[in-house]
Amino acid sequence: MTEISKLRNIGIAAHIDSGKTTLSERILFFTGKIHRVTEVRDKTGAGPTMDSMDLEREKGITIQSAATYTTWKDYSINLIDTPGHIDFTVEVERSLRILDGTVLVLCGVAGVQSQTITVDRQMHRYGVPRLVFINKVDRSGANPDKVFQQLRDKIHLNPVMITMPVGMESNFRGVIDLIKMKFITYDGNEGEIVNEHPIPDELLEEAQTRRLELIETLADFDDEIAEKFLNEEDVAIDKIKEVIRTATISLKIVPVFVGTAKQNKGIQSLLDGICDFLPSPLDKVNEGLDQDNNEMPIILESDNNKPFVGLAFKLEDGKYGQLTYMRIYQGKLLKGDFIYNTKTKKKIKVSRIVRMHADEMHDIEGASAGDIIALFGVECSSGDTFTDGILNITMTSMFVPNPVIELTVAPKENSKLANFSKALNRFQKEDPTFQVKRDVESGDTIIAGMGELHLDIYIERIKREYNVDIVTGKPKVAYRETITKQADFNYTHKKQSGGSGQFARVGGFVEPIPLEEAKDYEFVDKVVGGVISREYIPACDKGFQEQCEKGILIEQPMVGIKVTLNDGQTHSVDSSEMAFKLAAKMALKLAVAKANPVILEPIMKLEVSAPDEFQGAVIGQLNQRRGIIINTTSDNNYVVIESEVPLNQMFGYATDLRGNTQGKGEFTMEFLKYSQVPKSVQEDIISEYQKSKKNQ
Repeated sequence: MTEISKLRNIGIAAHIDSGKTTLSERILFFTGKIHRVTEVRDKTGAGPTMDSMDLEREKGITIQSAATYTTWKDYSINLIDTPGHIDFTVEVERSLRILDGTVLVLCGVAGVQSQTITVDRQMHRYGVPRLVFINKVDRSGANPDKVFQQLRDKIHLNPVMITMPVGMESNFRGVIDLIKMKFITYDGNEGEIVNEHPIPDELLEEAQTRRLELIETLADFDDEIAEKFLNEEDVAIDKIKEVIRTATISLKIVPVFVGTAKQNKGIQSLLDGICDFLPSPLDKVNEGLDQDNNEMPIILESDNNKPFVGLAFKLEDGKYGQLTYMRIYQGKLLKGDFIYNTKTKKKIKVSRIVRMHADEMHDIEGASAGDIIALFGVECSSGDTFTDGILNITMTSMFVPNPVIELTVAPKENSKLANFSKALNRFQKEDPTFQVKRDVESGDTIIAGMGELHLDIYIERIKREYNVDIVTGKPKVAYRETITKQADFNYTHKKQSGGSGQFARVGGFVEPIPLEEAKDYEFVDKVVGGVISREYIPACDKGFQEQCEKGILIEQPMVGIKVTLNDGQTHSVDSSEMAFKLAAKMALKLAVAKANPVILEPIMKLEVSAPDEFQGAVIGQLNQRRGIIINTTSDNNYVVIESEVPLNQMFGYATDLRGNTQGKGEFTMEFLKYSQVPKSVQEDIISEYQKSKKNQ
């Protein structure tokens, strides 16, 4: 069993096409986990180890996070390779929620891109320390110094260079380790032989300057180093490593390594850095919420002798049933143990424990604190906490963004309905950002997700894995409705038709919550003097919430609604919970009509890169799509245009961009915010909605 201090739970994360999966493949190769390297776009169709799904291999992208484990020197490493495409952002969220450290991969040419910023924000959300690997320094136009500066300017990190490149682009020969002050080459057919040499004379001065910068940065975090720096004395290697490790774990600095995964250079130095500088489970503070004590935070210790606590962070439905990925935070787990789901209160026997190597399973008898494992036969949802029954605690779950695009789907043949339902149920359970609902009036099944690619992948998976051909409608944007001013309500619900009647009166006002607060609904109870009996207040709240599910303009959910209840009337015989719920629903509906309701649309953050010569065409195209240009930067004859564009205007953009840039333009897009639609556009949306209602 691994000593916990020698365990590293790490993830590889980055912007799409930065080389994450290639780097994961090389890590597995150099640690002896695999014996042959396969490229992302391998001509044989074999594909990398970590992209085990056929779709991933065909498209050359990572769709699901994949877990594996390996060893380097005397360290054990649990590794998760995450997708770079924003449509699969939940895979990054769920991985970062349970990891202790990450490697942020940047392209040596493109540097910090839009998705890099998103991933960095996710790392901050979970307080995950990171190393940076500047990849592809062998490519034409590579400039690690520029990328290093972007880490400061664009994502406000405090980077420290640990390895500097020797040679650039096609002349890249190896790196200089600025801690050991050695020139390191990666020789042999696959770069598997690591050799240390003295630093070449022509690079010695540059290396000394860079090392001095490293020491100067570390002097801010350690008095001994500060003293030696001021006295121009040398600092011991072990001391440098110790301070880098402490400052990295406390998120004060980010060690930076350079190399090229594809050419097998720089990987072993990065592996040393992972072991030297990233935290073990003992270095991270993890909290649970004590359910028996008003959700008081309770510190979990990576100790095998403490009561067991684990978090189910990912589900997969395979040929052997549901596979539940779990991170053990405290205690140990053995085959045959009973564990309790603190949400459902169900007791489950652990019949099989496996370690995952991409899609391969390796059976084990037990696992200890800090481990990442998978279990069979454990029915649960993603984010459920498990204990051994002694503790009644839950762990905070991951952040799940709301879907922004919808699509009506139906099986081509009615005979495939059962398989169609089975697929939707499974994918909804596995992926919290993939949602399924039924339109009550039309009877249509609607799927919602994070983007066109996200839904396309699921439609393709239903076809392949469940043999169901799908008919789809036109993609629809997930609009929202809100109000822009305050309005009063005073509504009486009366019904008298034999037997006991119904009576309820509610009074108060509704007002908008500012969009930047990102709050959907707030209820304020200001009823005094018992005009509404206390037992009926929750029914009023429920009625208001139910009305928020359907707006009055295009029947989309209402957000940013604050309801204050301050008056009303109760009848001693005819009042009931149902009467107050109905009164609240109708009162809110009438108040919203007076509160100047508007439609909100999702605005996407769009980053387009294309050769300089096409800048005018790209900007013209974005202006036509109601885009607002935020920033343009030009580098290496390529222009990068950052803009904000309504999602409704982005359908078919990939084809238009290709046509306008001779196939050389690329773009990435992610959800940014909801924003009020212009008046003319709102009128068009409402009339289109009314037309579709008539046709139903």
